[in-house]
Amino acid sequence: MKTNTKLNLGCGQDYLEDYINCDSSKYIKTDMVFDLEDELGLPFRDNYAEEILIYHTLEHIRRFIPLMKELNRICKKGAIIKIKTPFYSAWGQYNDPTHVRFFTPFTFDYFKKGTYSHEVGCNKDMFKKKKVRIVFAVGNLRFMNMFFNPLLNISHRFYCRFFAWILPASEIYYELEVLK
Repeated sequence: MKTNTKLNLGCGQDYLEDYINCDSSKYIKTDMVFDLEDELGLPFRDNYAEEILIYHTLEHIRRFIPLMKELNRICKKGAIIKIKTPFYSAWGQYNDPTHVRFFTPFTFDYFKKGTYSHEVGCNKDMFKKKKVRIVFAVGNLRFMNMFFNPLLNISHRFYCRFFAWILPASEIYYELEVLK
């Protein structure tokens, strides 16, 4: 097994050389096969990971809150978790029958004590949002990002309240710093 402490969870076809690539499918190239929703938790010791990539995976997770607690457990203090998901108003978000949840710039506020933390059973700050970036287009339309991304990211509250359904973005990117 690789000695680095960088994980690529839900890697799918995106196998990365400098990461431990993990997925639930045994039919793709991975370093480890396991289910992120296993009630026994993730197969890593406490304070193991320095960085986690989890791209286009969390929208499929039913046991989201337990998984976030597990990510906090296996990460070292100061570890960075990089996340990409479809944006909540993206048309593709609703086309995929395997999507079970939606993400906004404010989704991870629930893991900060004093906000909505009581609703997810947190008695401490678990993560600090280092970066939240709404991405207008992916794929062939990516060239439009140079025009729209700056506008969408001026004020997430304003965009989400008034324009998210008029000019829907495709994706949202987060960087969370693990707090202990």
